Amino acid sequence: MADGATSRGQRQRATRTNADVSSQDDSGLRPRQLDALDRDIIRLLQKNGRTPNTDIARELSVTETTIRKRIAQLLEDDMITVVAVPTPKAVGGNLSAIIGLSIELKSLHDVGERVRQFTEVRYVGMSAGRYDLMLEAFFRDQEHLLDFLTKRLGPMKGITGIETSIILKVVKFSYEWEMV
Repeated sequence: MADGATSRGQRQRATRTNADVSSQDDSGLRPRQLDALDRDIIRLLQKNGRTPNTDIARELSVTETTIRKRIAQLLEDDMITVVAVPTPKAVGGNLSAIIGLSIELKSLHDVGERVRQFTEVRYVGMSAGRYDLMLEAFFRDQEHLLDFLTKRLGPMKGITGIETSIILKVVKFSYEWEMV
């Protein structure tokens, strides 16, 4: 190396200090902030959640012990979850739908809790806007979707409206997102 030059790993380690990590305050209200190393680890795990710690360590120019401890802390702090996500096809879900539900506001939490328990439902979000709850769900076929709408959601107390959008083609399906 030329005089005064540093390697990429030395520069990264120099910028990753404990001061970069903000832990919770005494009230427990402020979540831990991710530092540059945490974001780099997550970025690599998003591409392949099975990447060995040694490969991550080599890529980021830190020790395997550092990676192992950081991943354990990210898991403990509920900052990441590493899971295998089956595709809809793997579980017999040939039809995907986005369902918007209008709910009596006093029933919002109760309906949300009941809907999240349906095996067809992969995502439930409370929202502000046209719908109070947004669902993503997978079905074997149109008959399964119809049965779900009419026999399970339709009679549910608190739901005042349902709008369903069938996904004709998935253009992008990814768990990789840019870390801010």
